[in-house]
Amino acid sequence: MDSASESEEPVSGEAVSIAHALSYPPESYGNDPDIEMAWAIRAMQHAEVYYKLISSVDPQFLKLTKVDDQIYSEFREIFETLRVDVLDPEELKSESAKEKWRPFCLKFEGIVEDYNYGTLLRLDCSQGYTKENTIFAPRIQFFAIEIARNREGYNKAVSVSIQDKGEEGAGNKEEEAEKGADSGGEKEEGVNREGEK
Repeated sequence: MDSASESEEPVSGEAVSIAHALSYPPESYGNDPDIEMAWAIRAMQHAEVYYKLISSVDPQFLKLTKVDDQIYSEFREIFETLRVDVLDPEELKSESAKEKWRPFCLKFEGIVEDYNYGTLLRLDCSQGYTKENTIFAPRIQFFAIEIARNREGYNKAVSVSIQDKGEEGAGNKEEEAEKGADSGGEKEEGVNREGEK
């Protein structure tokens, strides 16, 4: 037996069948609710991972694809006045917007993997993924807008907001520890009550 296969975890038959089903073009399914649910779950997982990423590092330095520079320059060449901090759904979904977006998206066919894969996109980049703040968009549209938000500093609000919440929580823990020491409680450093370091 191959040593690489020994370390791999077994994959359930259901996961293999879903992965196989998702490899077919979407138009071959019609409105199959099981397939729609699988696509929705995958899109939500992508959104959660991305939001954690921009929450934990300075988004200005993130590289989302191998061709971020090309996506950004072509995006801003075509959509130079599009506001990316707070999106207007009409600028993405109206018939006139689709006429403008379609050629842009097609430029990345064969360049960006799954360029037209359905992805969740936040309308207001200062907020998280909620029902009211999320729309469905092709993956290349997501990349174009999020790369612009990152480079232009709009997504920094997310990481700053998360860091501020973390500091508030840390400050409260320190205050509670000091209150405990002030009220006669012992403040032990490096050792917890169970004697663990």
